[in-house]
Amino acid sequence: MFKVESEIEFSNQHEGLVVGIFERPEKFTGRLAKLDDLFEGQLTELVKNGDISAKLKSISKVHSFGKIGSKRIWFVGLGKEKDLTFELLCEALGRVFKELKAAKQEEAAVLLNSFTSVQLDGLEAAHAMSEAYALATYQFSGYRQKSNEPEKSLKNITVYSEGYEQEDIRASLTVGYAFGKGTNSARNLVNTPGNLLTATDMANYAQELAAKYDFEVEILDVGEIEKLGMGAFLAVNQGSVEPPKMIVLKYQGKDQWEDVIGLVGKGVTFDTGGYSIKTKAGIVGMKTDMGGAAAVLGAMEIIGEIKPEQNVVAVIPSTDNMIGGGAFKPDDVITSMSGKTIEVLNTDAEGRLVLADAVTYAKHHGAEYLVDVATLTGGVITALGLHTTGAMTNHGTLFEQVLEASMEACEPIWQLPLFEKDKQRVRNSKVADLNNSPGSEGHAIVAGAFIGEFTEGTPWVHLDIAGTATTSKEHDLGPSGATGVMTRTLALFVERFEPFKK
Repeated sequence: MFKVESEIEFSNQHEGLVVGIFERPEKFTGRLAKLDDLFEGQLTELVKNGDISAKLKSISKVHSFGKIGSKRIWFVGLGKEKDLTFELLCEALGRVFKELKAAKQEEAAVLLNSFTSVQLDGLEAAHAMSEAYALATYQFSGYRQKSNEPEKSLKNITVYSEGYEQEDIRASLTVGYAFGKGTNSARNLVNTPGNLLTATDMANYAQELAAKYDFEVEILDVGEIEKLGMGAFLAVNQGSVEPPKMIVLKYQGKDQWEDVIGLVGKGVTFDTGGYSIKTKAGIVGMKTDMGGAAAVLGAMEIIGEIKPEQNVVAVIPSTDNMIGGGAFKPDDVITSMSGKTIEVLNTDAEGRLVLADAVTYAKHHGAEYLVDVATLTGGVITALGLHTTGAMTNHGTLFEQVLEASMEACEPIWQLPLFEKDKQRVRNSKVADLNNSPGSEGHAIVAGAFIGEFTEGTPWVHLDIAGTATTSKEHDLGPSGATGVMTRTLALFVERFEPFKK
């Protein structure tokens, strides 16, 4: 995929050469000055005349007319050098990789040094490039009949990185690509229809992941789930013909099983809402209700690739939420694995029920720090829109580490409040310890507060990705559909994690 070379020889043969260009009044410098000389100063003239634009994320294609070995030069506008961030660089590179793919280019070269700045060195630029390549060229294959003609794709990229150790650049490219591919794996899972991704299918996927990366794996079937008393999880599954699966993956990066990070992902493969049934418009797209599980599995793939010195247990409660003669109903009272009883007021508030038992089971496996991820509430969309993930926590130190990871991953989160009055609302039941839906006011907050009841003091962060797990529009780093959001955040959080006294 990536071939790393040091200094470029412009006589080298390539289908395209990708070059970054900043807004600046002076002439080309360094290797770009040599390139301009080969064009007898005409590149400078094209910049002056506006035919080559340095405006951020603009793409300008210039034919070489045989003056260099590359057939075309693709100039990528980077804006003002002082304003270039890792996120903007990823988006700019993503855009040019999309253009190369659309042009059916199978091979290209990148002048990496032209994408570095005061803020971003060659290693960061290499990471951004390979991550952007993976994300931007992603496409869900779907289920249409395929043409017999092989589809051309950008498969080979030569990276010229003058002044850097080639092994260091290769390492950054490898890590960036792992982050992109892990995110794409999460996207694939979310994009897969519910009839083709049942709880059993998800369990099988997890087992394949475990075999590839030597994770410890445990898949609980319905009998084992019953023995453990996971009544909240089982209640959601009651209306389904598909058996539930409690999926556990363990990665041990330390000598001792200590300072264990628990990643818990909601794995509802399709959500009808149960007897609190969704509208005919609202039910479409509910194959994506396992976005939290997808993010956790994608993060575990990245963890398997980069092998951080951390201990992680991933727990995924997987089922669908269907309607049938045995389905659970409003007014039912169920008993969770923790022993807490729950009055069901809304069967469409099922995600917090499956997560309740999953959080308890993560603690059973030694999790000392918890992060749960779920497409949990429409309320978070009302509160924060479609670009920001909602977050809640019971521990500021843990939240700060998750927040820093989200900023580095360019996946913004925003903390919602969690007050005692919010906790009291979910404890307000005349017949049980808790109720699962105390009303629409502050819906995203009370949903998180409900999950928090099962952490029992363990440091915890809740991430509600209902608004960010999918997008209706194509963007610089991918198509419409699943985004794979929080995959990179979770992986970075694990990689950077610093244990603390609780």
